[in-house]
Amino acid sequence: MTTAIVVLGGGYTGVMSAVRLARRIRHADARVTLVNPTDRFTERLRLHQLATGQPLADYRIPELLKGTGVEFVQGRATRIDPNRREVQVASAGGERLVAYDYLVYAVGGVTDTTSVPGVDMHGYTLDSPAAAARLAERLAELESRGGGTVAVAGAGLTGVEAAAEIAESYSALHVMLLGRDEPGSMMGPKARRYLSRALERLGVEVRACAEVTKVLPDAVELTGGELVPVDALLWTAGVVAAPLAEEAGLTVDAKSRVVVDATLASVSHPSVYAIGDAAAIRQAWGEIHGTCQSGIPTGAHAADTIARRLRGKKAMPFRFGYIHQPVSLGRRDAVIQFTRPDDSPGRWHLTGRAAVLYKEAVTSSPPATYRISRWVSIPTRALARTGGRASRAVAAR
Repeated sequence: MTTAIVVLGGGYTGVMSAVRLARRIRHADARVTLVNPTDRFTERLRLHQLATGQPLADYRIPELLKGTGVEFVQGRATRIDPNRREVQVASAGGERLVAYDYLVYAVGGVTDTTSVPGVDMHGYTLDSPAAAARLAERLAELESRGGGTVAVAGAGLTGVEAAAEIAESYSALHVMLLGRDEPGSMMGPKARRYLSRALERLGVEVRACAEVTKVLPDAVELTGGELVPVDALLWTAGVVAAPLAEEAGLTVDAKSRVVVDATLASVSHPSVYAIGDAAAIRQAWGEIHGTCQSGIPTGAHAADTIARRLRGKKAMPFRFGYIHQPVSLGRRDAVIQFTRPDDSPGRWHLTGRAAVLYKEAVTSSPPATYRISRWVSIPTRALARTGGRASRAVAAR
């Protein structure tokens, strides 16, 4: 009988896995189905641009899958039954069950808006184009009124890019970057100094060791009780996985990520492969953290492993090492920290115009990679050069 392979999630990792699967199983009696709530492919790496009113390319998932034979189902996965091997999907046409022999779980994660009181009610996120558009409306409103204070909570790379983009795009706004650590703390000292000077040049007020404990309609409360008035708050502090896997009874970690073995198969349900932000993946040097850089190779490896199993071959362990931390600082500046495999900073970094070109090449590479992957199986190590600081694919729930 025909082997059914279902990919849940049409983000960076899910599309990579579906396209790669289609090539790898082209001579087998198997079919691939990709399920995602929308037919639009979201470039998560560019949502901070969308939040500042910049137009983005309109990629559609069916177009990215064209010629591969992958069936696209537009709908939201609401339940997984790993024992019956079925996924319940809600769509405009109603509920339907999609059966599978192998499931690739690529639903990604979303911003954690529940750990701090008030974030879910008063904070903005970059979880989707719609969320970014809501922030864009607010920023434009504040600019038209002559100014205001915009706080970005979270001094990780997503927060840094967003703060720089907002400050560059809206001269009337006062932008604050709030975080437990210094911006770019994971970078080497030279790259970190360059990043700090760039934020200073853009007029971003950086407050390190400033942990937000509560969000109010017009202010944030910091540790110690200090109230900081704000007109808008963008929350980028932390990511949580979608609850779909946990609800299905798969073994998950404290962050609701699927616990996988060395081949990326679920330790509790081997017919399920979890990839990207949805998976808790360990390597010899430590645990992988969610980035597009690591997510796309996991999608390719899951596809290769399923194809090997269909041919009766032994599954191979996933091996990965980071190579860079690309960070945009507005449209005219950037810094690239090259890294060791464990993502610790290496000796080299790149800045200025060369870094802008590098960052743009990395950010724009996934759609081109999918097109090439229809005809050529790119080595997973080379795929680490695609994407960048954050994948966080839109959850299929």
